[in-house]
Amino acid sequence: MPRVSFESQYPMTHPFVYLASQSPRRQELLRQLGVKYELLLPRPDEDAEALEDALPDEAADAYVVRVCALKAHAARARLIAGSHAPAPILVADTTVTIDGLILGKPLHEEDAVAMLERLVGREHEVLTAVAVVDGEGAALDPVLSRSQVRFAKADRAALQRYAASGEPLGKAGAYGIQGRAAEFIERIDGSYSGIMGLPLFETAALLRVARVEF
Repeated sequence: MPRVSFESQYPMTHPFVYLASQSPRRQELLRQLGVKYELLLPRPDEDAEALEDALPDEAADAYVVRVCALKAHAARARLIAGSHAPAPILVADTTVTIDGLILGKPLHEEDAVAMLERLVGREHEVLTAVAVVDGEGAALDPVLSRSQVRFAKADRAALQRYAASGEPLGKAGAYGIQGRAAEFIERIDGSYSGIMGLPLFETAALLRVARVEF
């Protein structure tokens, strides 16, 4: 995986970035960095969920990088079609993997419980890919953040209560580390913000290369 340069030789010229994500967690993390952003969300005629379909026998790291690149391409087309002011675009994708499986977003509460039962008492990996399309339309190579998370043992009743809260829905692996799922998380090794959905160290580096002011 190509590594991003953490020093930019160009002056920073963009006062904001487009965020091609409706995740409130990614918005919160950008605010934490002090980055000004505008949302660039899929149009009603776009099938954004289809971009997240995995290919047969696709490895999780290849999957998350490929999906991130597809999101970047779709966001760039959206920017052009909408006649928006030129500015860099930030995209990200997160997935959870265990036993060679990619755990996406649960379809319903029982699906969430089934995913969580696979995770409890064990360690899994969270992968988040981040990419930036610069203000001139050139896509920077996606950067991949890897983190390991160990869940404590928990009984089915506890997992059902958590699933019933609604928090797991819409989240890869059926949990959000920043929410109620913290009661299950025994240990992490890696990037806490990456597990949330936007690794700040790597994101800041990409934004500086793209000349975003913050």
